[in-house]
Amino acid sequence: MNIRPIGERVLIKLVKVEEKTASGIILPGTGDKEKPNLGEVVAVGKGEKLSDIKVGEKVVYAKFSGTEIKDGEEKYLILNIEDVLAVIE
Repeated sequence: MNIRPIGERVLIKLVKVEEKTASGIILPGTGDKEKPNLGEVVAVGKGEKLSDIKVGEKVVYAKFSGTEIKDGEEKYLILNIEDVLAVIE
């Protein structure tokens, strides 16, 4: 995918989290659980506030934020920098 965010925005790839039992059995998704707000930064705009975020970092973002884009099976979000809450180290 060739998308470059403009201004104070970042493009993130949503991280899929699978739940496994101790024995390694993958549990199917249930509708009552909330999805984690985690993603990996794919591209960064050229805004002044974006010096703290780099491509490849995993971030936590605010609920109900951004615009979702789908490329095949992959899901991406374009977020304003204000919606990025933390970088996971």
